[in-house]
Amino acid sequence: MPRVTPLPSSSLPPHLAELYERFASGYADFHDQAAVMAHVPAALEGLFGMLIELRRQSNLPLRYVELAVVTVSKLNACPYCIAHHAPLLAVEGVPTEAIGDLPNLDHPGLDETDRLVVEYATLVTNRPWGLRDAVFERLTSRFSEAQIVELTLRIALAGFFNRFNDALQIDDGRAAAAMNLPSPPSL
Repeated sequence: MPRVTPLPSSSLPPHLAELYERFASGYADFHDQAAVMAHVPAALEGLFGMLIELRRQSNLPLRYVELAVVTVSKLNACPYCIAHHAPLLAVEGVPTEAIGDLPNLDHPGLDETDRLVVEYATLVTNRPWGLRDAVFERLTSRFSEAQIVELTLRIALAGFFNRFNDALQIDDGRAAAAMNLPSPPSL
């Protein structure tokens, strides 16, 4: 159970209730996350509205978005995010074994662009201050500047959601069980 009371969409004004339901049921079941985010309607509107719009625009292929999100979530050991995003990555054609091996770059199920996304997600997560120009040269050979900005945004947001979900215990253990990971300890 989350550390705060989950709120139903009906507790929000109609335009936010509709956004809550669109996000929560959009492409994975994020109702438990929406129910906690509903405590701060401005955050729900800003974050969820932005994510829905980015998905609608499809500027960055979903494969790379999900590859970045799962990589960051594995680096941060966020079972909720791994459990909710790994199936989306599998739909994008990444083999289950490759998903399980992330952030390992050596899996044959990953192509050169996949490896670059995983490498970049790892660097942005672990040491953004140490990025070398050579990484950006490789990124610009495969992505537009707008795509690089969005990829960086998605990586940083994944880190935010990992911390948000873990700190507020958004998950009842199903994600940890589904991923065969230990539940985070209560402190």
